[in-house]
Amino acid sequence: MSRWIVTTLAPEHFAQLEQLQRTVYPTLGAHELMRVEHFASQYRVFAAGQIVVLDPERPLPDGEPRVVGQGSGFFTPFDFEHPHHTFAGFCDGFYFRTHDPAGDYYYGADISVHPDYRGQGIGQRIYAARKELVRSNNRRGIVAGGLLPGYARYKGTLSVHDYAAAVVAGTLQDPTLSFQLRQGFVVHSLIENYIQDSASDNWATLIVWTNPDFRGPNNLDIPGEPAEKCGL
Repeated sequence: MSRWIVTTLAPEHFAQLEQLQRTVYPTLGAHELMRVEHFASQYRVFAAGQIVVLDPERPLPDGEPRVVGQGSGFFTPFDFEHPHHTFAGFCDGFYFRTHDPAGDYYYGADISVHPDYRGQGIGQRIYAARKELVRSNNRRGIVAGGLLPGYARYKGTLSVHDYAAAVVAGTLQDPTLSFQLRQGFVVHSLIENYIQDSASDNWATLIVWTNPDFRGPNNLDIPGEPAEKCGL
């Protein structure tokens, strides 16, 4: 039986989640981090779409379960013919008021796992919860902008396109993108000026997971080439 409790966002999680953002993303600009007021809005707008992972074996001094991971997001349409966007802009400044209950994709805004808990399957549990949400609501898939934290080591020798292509090919490993590829995502394209991040020079990948169980009048057809041909 798993040690972790996978649940959805509740008010008692807000303060811990704000601290988790600061811990997990030291290279992001302060305005790119979610705060208590953002989590409160996400809770009001679409609580079922906000995944929280707790460690009941290491409670806080007040007895509350410790928050060790989270995955936030919302339903939305997505135009793959015009994929460029910014993280904050698409996420309504992280308030998620752009959530569309009829949207055919789940937009994965953020996944955060505390550094002390990485490598223990928490990220995989969050992605599994997202996929189950998409399947149970019969949505076409998941789309997200992904950070490239490993690019910081290669800025002087590789363009971001060459770096991403090497990660997709398996000749380089990136802490985020390599994990996402193992979860069944493909790289649709790269997004410039997606987020203020010194590690990746503000670039991000646009990644997509297709729901194999989608039932609808049309087959899922995402413009663009699969990851190995995406022109990175």
